[in-house]
Amino acid sequence: MVWNAWGVESGHKELSPEVKALISSALGVSEGVADSRAVADVALRDSALTDDQRSGLAGIVGDEFVSIAHEDRLIHAGGKSTFDLLRRRSGEPQAAPDAILFPADHDQVVALLAYCAENAIAVVPFGGGTSVVGGVDPARGDFAAVVTLDLRRLDALVAVDSVSGLATLGAGLTGPQAEALLGEHGLSIGHFPQSFQFASIGGYAATRSSGQASAGYGRFDDMVHRLQIATPRGTLDLGKAPASAAGPDLRELFVGSEGTLGVITAVTVRVHPVPETTGYQGWSFPNFETGAAALRSVIQTGATPTVMRLSDEAETGVNLAMSDRIGSDSGVSGCLAITTFEGTPAHVEARQAEATAILLAAGGTALGAEPAQQWEHGRFNAPYMRDALLDAGVLCETMETATVWSNLGALRTAVTSALSDSLGGQGTPPLVLCHISHTYVTGASLYFTIICAAKEDAIAQWSIAKKAVGDAIVSVDATITHHHAVGADHRPWMTDEVGELGVEVLRAVKAAIDPAGILNPGKLIP
Repeated sequence: MVWNAWGVESGHKELSPEVKALISSALGVSEGVADSRAVADVALRDSALTDDQRSGLAGIVGDEFVSIAHEDRLIHAGGKSTFDLLRRRSGEPQAAPDAILFPADHDQVVALLAYCAENAIAVVPFGGGTSVVGGVDPARGDFAAVVTLDLRRLDALVAVDSVSGLATLGAGLTGPQAEALLGEHGLSIGHFPQSFQFASIGGYAATRSSGQASAGYGRFDDMVHRLQIATPRGTLDLGKAPASAAGPDLRELFVGSEGTLGVITAVTVRVHPVPETTGYQGWSFPNFETGAAALRSVIQTGATPTVMRLSDEAETGVNLAMSDRIGSDSGVSGCLAITTFEGTPAHVEARQAEATAILLAAGGTALGAEPAQQWEHGRFNAPYMRDALLDAGVLCETMETATVWSNLGALRTAVTSALSDSLGGQGTPPLVLCHISHTYVTGASLYFTIICAAKEDAIAQWSIAKKAVGDAIVSVDATITHHHAVGADHRPWMTDEVGELGVEVLRAVKAAIDPAGILNPGKLIP
């Protein structure tokens, strides 16, 4: 990916004159200034590794797989959070890892961790670099040097057990690479987060990723069967059977551990045959409350689509205003919902018929297949919009949370109010958009998009809003993150999430596995 924005260069597009005019009238924003610096012109802190340390690391992976090249260090200088991107645009010298290591296999990862522990070098595991919470920022902690462990060479389809419906994948495989390899066997994971084009299998597991098809296939942590983990003290191989009563499930310590307890090097996941067909349906609901109740009825009945999501009135209106994909004659009013169904033709037909009856009875209006097909078509392009908005002087950020159905309205109100008050109080009243992105029998995830005029110090501006929203989420007993993970950005609320004793448990586990504390300092664990 490019160093100072989301994705690849070819994906970036300027805002149309119509959209710029809409933004100007809605937010009072004049034209911004895009960052046009060349990679070579960006200042980095000098590498702090000694010659002996570079030689020691090269002795494990080979000279060509230890890089202190300017471009490699810059590309690994963090993830893709708005904080990350604003820092890239600042013109200040960028914090960067002192070297990038490219191990070839699990044994090399184990050896690198042992070397770094012995030599007091911090280690940041790196998959696709798509973290939006500061999860791969090269924090040094108390160490003089930090290296990034890029797992891209761990890119094999290790094994396929089609009888059991399992596949073992190298942690460095990206989503498209994994799907292509599995597709040769007629199989799929069915995990398609918005970061799919760039994120890695190991990253999915380390962050408890959720994809757009979570209603049908579950979150990634639901799919994980077995893990191979490298730690400074050796190897862990966890998960031998589909279920076990052999004490607490230790896989749960590492799924979601964000590289703070070990480096996931291989993942065995549940797979399924590539679907024969997909059924699409768009829906319109008069308001968000009616739509949310309808989605709840569907999932609690068990007529679950593969994809099921609902945009609120504001998000529906903005999407219609900023896109010609769903025309004004589409019948969309109030709130737009999307459902898709995958499987055999008979299975899709039966499930779709049952869900359709429920949604109609709950007040929905069927819009046909086009809205759902158009949403899916543009699914992976949405993150590029943030960069175009930043270029235009508009701050754009996303955040997500989850709670039980009975608390959903209170959570949405609390977050919207916190954003409106904190940003409005700074003279930049926001437009707050919301959708239900993932559903469960007992509750749902709310995903918010926030758009407002960017102040000169946009980092300070968003920091105030971020704190207000985090505190609001905690105040209504919701989770501080549903699928973006904790990283550095949500770490201040981890004690609220798990309690003082829970934090002690996490610290105790880390002390046992990583006594030197080299693994991803400053992330997850307070």
